[in-house]
Amino acid sequence: LVHGATVGVQTIWIPAIAMVSPETNGAELAAVQTTATRPEIKVLDFDSSAREHAQFSIAMPKSWNESTVTAVFYWTHLTAVATNVKWAIQGVCVSDNDTINIAYGTAVDLVDTFHNAANDLAVTAPTSAMTLDGTPAENDLAYFQVYRDAAHGDDTTDSTDARLLGVKILFTT
Repeated sequence: LVHGATVGVQTIWIPAIAMVSPETNGAELAAVQTTATRPEIKVLDFDSSAREHAQFSIAMPKSWNESTVTAVFYWTHLTAVATNVKWAIQGVCVSDNDTINIAYGTAVDLVDTFHNAANDLAVTAPTSAMTLDGTPAENDLAYFQVYRDAAHGDDTTDSTDARLLGVKILFTT
């Protein structure tokens, strides 16, 4: 252990603008001006009736213990509604000289409630522990896919998009 290094849970922030929408069922990137000269937000709009995805990759820090990770979703909603949204995330690690054409691991999901005020910030609790498929090793590139499970019965927003602001990945050193 390096002298002065922090041991424990660390975080990596991935804003929506750093994610990509896959060609198949991709969420739409949008710029949203709340009010002139106030924060403009970059969001990924996840449809209310279809499962849509966004993806990102992280070169995991050398200090990562190569074990499970969790995620926290930051999101908002355009309208004043009291509703539930079901978010999910899955991941896979790719090592040097491995194929990138590999399936994601098992998704972890959670339901979060939006509290009836347009453009309020909603922050989920952390997901349960997620195992990244592949064989995690030092210098791996971790690929993640997030999605909204709009068709699930626990997702009660029927008419408008859920707007993802970003995801915080929590990992242990």
